[in-house]
Amino acid sequence: MREVLYLSRADVEALGPSPSEIVRLMEELFRAKAAGRVELPPKPGIHPRPDAFIHAMPAYIASLDAAGLKWVAGYPGNSVRGLPYIHGLLLLNDAETGVPVAIMDATWITAMRTAAVSALAALYLAAPGRITLAILGLGVQARSHLQTMAAVLAVAEVRAYDRDPARTATFVRDAVQLAPGVSVVPCDTPAQAVRGATVIVTAGPIARNPRPSIRPEWLADGSLLLPIDFDSMVTPEAMAACRAFIVDDAGQYAYYRSIGYFASAPVAPEGELGDVIAGRLAGRTRPEERITSVNLGLAMEDVGLGYHLYRAAIERGVGTRLPL
Repeated sequence: MREVLYLSRADVEALGPSPSEIVRLMEELFRAKAAGRVELPPKPGIHPRPDAFIHAMPAYIASLDAAGLKWVAGYPGNSVRGLPYIHGLLLLNDAETGVPVAIMDATWITAMRTAAVSALAALYLAAPGRITLAILGLGVQARSHLQTMAAVLAVAEVRAYDRDPARTATFVRDAVQLAPGVSVVPCDTPAQAVRGATVIVTAGPIARNPRPSIRPEWLADGSLLLPIDFDSMVTPEAMAACRAFIVDDAGQYAYYRSIGYFASAPVAPEGELGDVIAGRLAGRTRPEERITSVNLGLAMEDVGLGYHLYRAAIERGVGTRLPL
C-alpha cells in the first residue's frame, strides 16, 4: 500500500534548519535558477475576495531532483477573525514516478523562505557597513525578517512601524527573543521608520489597487528597498528614484503586471536576483545609489526548503504516514 508522509506545522518547525542555513539554501537555489536548472512556471491564481488570493506554485529543481507544488492563500481580512494572513500546504512528488510522497504545512516555510530571500538580496545589494533596518507592517513576515536578517547581517538598529500601535508594541516586546542584542525602535509614522534607514522591508498585505505612502525624499543615499508586499507601500516615484529595479523572476513579474499588479512600477526590470548572485549582473555599483529588489516569492524556494524538511523527516522518523 502506498503512503504519503504528512508533516504538521509543529513537525515542520521542529525539523526546520536555522535562518542562516535557509539563507544558504536559497543562495544555492538562485544559482541553480540562473544556470537554467529550475523549472518555474508563473503561478496561476484565483481571487475569491477583494485583495485575497489562492495561488498554485509548482516547481522542479533538477539539482535536487525535487518536484512539488505549494497551494497558498493570502486573505487580508483574516486578522479580524484571529487567523493568519497566509495559509498554505506543500505537496511533494517523487520526480521519477510522479507519486505524491509528502504533504506538509507551508505557513512556516513561507515565512522563513521569504525572509531568507530578502536577507540574501541584502547580502548582495545593500551598501557596505552596518545596517539600519526599517520594517513596515508588523505581522508574521516582519518577525521572520527580523530574526533572519539579524542572524546574517550586521544590523545596528531596527525601526518598526505598523498602523496598529498595539501591534507595534507587541513586536518591540517580542524582538528581544527574535533578535537578542538588536535595538528595535517603535515608530509612529512610515516616514519616521524610513528616513535614514539603509534597508527597508515593507510587509503589509498585497493590494491590487494600492495606496502607497513611501516617498522618494524619505530614502537615504545607498538605501535598498525590499517590498515583499509588491507596490502596496512604495510609491512609483520612490521606485523611480532608485538606480536599479531587480526582481527574483522576470516571468513572474510580467505575469503579475498582466493581471493588474505593479501598474505604475517599471515595465522592464534591469535583471534578476539570480543573475546578480551568479555574477552576470552588477548589483550595487556605487555605495550611494538606491536599489529596489522585488521578491515576488518563487515556488522553488518552497519546494527546495520542503524537500530539505522531507529528507530530515525521513532520517529522524518524524511525521504521520497516511494511506493513499
